[in-house]
Amino acid sequence: MEQLKVSVIVAVYKDIEALKLIVEAMKNQTYKHLELVVAEDNNAPEMAAFINSVQGLKVLHTCQEDQGIRKARSMNNAILKSSGDYLIFIDGDCVPYSTFVEGHVKLAEKGAVLAGRRVNLGPKYSQRIRSGQLSALSVEKSYLWRLPLIIRDCQESHCEAGISLNSDGYLFSRLVKHKSPSIVGCNYSCFREDMVALNGYDESYGQTSLADDTDLEWRFRAYNLKVKSCKYAANMFHLFHGRSHREIDSSNETAMMLARKQQGLFRCEEGLSTH
Repeated sequence: MEQLKVSVIVAVYKDIEALKLIVEAMKNQTYKHLELVVAEDNNAPEMAAFINSVQGLKVLHTCQEDQGIRKARSMNNAILKSSGDYLIFIDGDCVPYSTFVEGHVKLAEKGAVLAGRRVNLGPKYSQRIRSGQLSALSVEKSYLWRLPLIIRDCQESHCEAGISLNSDGYLFSRLVKHKSPSIVGCNYSCFREDMVALNGYDESYGQTSLADDTDLEWRFRAYNLKVKSCKYAANMFHLFHGRSHREIDSSNETAMMLARKQQGLFRCEEGLSTH
């Protein structure tokens, strides 16, 4: 797997500050055979200007007009523009560890999708990283002794997801290797050919979040792919932000998804092939 060309696809919307941190994290990766594809669900001149200014890293950019939440279409834009044999998907408010890509590549396996997790940082640590007072890399390297402070600051659980384990080691084998977790859209990976077989993200779910992970997971499994955990091997920090209070009624879309699942229709109709 060492020669895999990797495309890291990041979903972004306006948050250039966080994207700068992600670009820096990509430059620090221990695995170098990669490109970053910025999937912008918007078309902001400021975003394009920043991406064009990046040096020392191959960065591709896709954008579309802001017509509400169209993440599925934006991700399909990026998949089509990417050139990697292996695709890793992250969100624009998540900063990967320096070993993040290496962790995915080491565990990559034909016939499998990898599912990772994230550390939900609290407001104080997130602001210190955003402002440059702390680097995400320094927090990664000193995570264990910072853990009590991170737990105190954190508004949610999952702080244990920042602990790094060698995927070849005994602890990883005991704690993770045989787990079959759910997929979260901010940290998962697959071979390009498998995503193409599914026809990418299903854009028919509109502004709901179903297409991001819930729908993808059952479609991967229906395509006879197993879901493997890369928790502790491919870590990332999720930067704190306020919750959106907008509620989208997804009852019709959920019923549609369940009907498709019952029929085993893993290849969506409104996906990559419609671009």
